[in-house]
Amino acid sequence: MRSRAPRSADDYLSGLAGQRVLVTAGAGGIGLAIAETLGRLGARLVVCDVSDAALAAVGNTVAVEAAVKADVSSEADVDRLFEKVTETLGGLDALINNAGIAGPTGGVDEIALEDWRRCIDVCLTGQFLCARRAVPMLKAAGGGSIVSMSSAAGRHGYAFRTPYSAAKFGVVGFTQSLAKELGPSGIRVNAILPGIIEGPRIESVISARAQQLGITYEEMTGRYLQNISLRRMTSPYDVASMVAFLLSDAGLNISGQSLGVDGNVETL
Repeated sequence: MRSRAPRSADDYLSGLAGQRVLVTAGAGGIGLAIAETLGRLGARLVVCDVSDAALAAVGNTVAVEAAVKADVSSEADVDRLFEKVTETLGGLDALINNAGIAGPTGGVDEIALEDWRRCIDVCLTGQFLCARRAVPMLKAAGGGSIVSMSSAAGRHGYAFRTPYSAAKFGVVGFTQSLAKELGPSGIRVNAILPGIIEGPRIESVISARAQQLGITYEEMTGRYLQNISLRRMTSPYDVASMVAFLLSDAGLNISGQSLGVDGNVETL
């Protein structure tokens, strides 16, 4: 476990250099921004993703020690991923449970069971499968950190996105429970709740919702932003900065928290 000795203002955000970190879905979107940010601060990184193209390109923007194709909802894939983490990093200091999917858009009576299950499997069960493998490694390291990606949808009900919202509420409960369970071992567990993140995923969500309501994409975008106090979307790098803070020495006494990085989403 890292020291809690007082530090000067100049190095209070230190402590990331040499940390061994796994970022799931780390080859694109928020995950790539997290990997880039932690890499610049000296962390040693393994990333996984399901996209061959993204995995092939990730080395162009961030120095990773391994990039592994893995679906976090598959126990076999997660086992293989952690074998690679052990082989490459020799241990683990932090797990960034970032992998997730948008899930279906539709009324509860319109959503297929297989689509519901797929969303829950990736967004929630995948975090369990990764944490289950990471925790013994974090204990062996003398402590560490788990940062799990929830969403503003894990704080607000989200009509017509029930599988996603249910999964993200589950991440908050999972986080708070693990923080209590693992705190005595020096393992901090926190959730980040991003809002509307710039990029292809939210563009797809907005398009689907606009089509459902019979309005234009621009009108739907305006409705989304109207519910954000700062009236703007969030950058993936805003989320990455929060992850870096939580893993740094500045975050040594933060655990069990669900931290919004969303411009203050008022409702969904």
